[in-house]
Amino acid sequence: MVDLGYKKHYRVHHGANEFARGKSHINGIESFWSYAKRRLMKFHGIPQSTFYLHLKECEFRFNNRSTDIYKLLLKNFKNKPLS
Repeated sequence: MVDLGYKKHYRVHHGANEFARGKSHINGIESFWSYAKRRLMKFHGIPQSTFYLHLKECEFRFNNRSTDIYKLLLKNFKNKPLS
């Protein structure tokens, strides 16, 4: 994980019946993958060349699931137009 740009990577040792250590737990990543898999299954397969883009969209939607994405996108397009 550090090789991918993350500053720290915390481990949770399930073999020792450990499922959380302080703020380090696996619930967040399991929740994200559950969300991403449900969303990506709707496509019935996607090209390998665009998988990263689909995954980044899932990440954006997951991180902004409590906000109105339409309003957020309009605000971003207003501040940084595509042209």
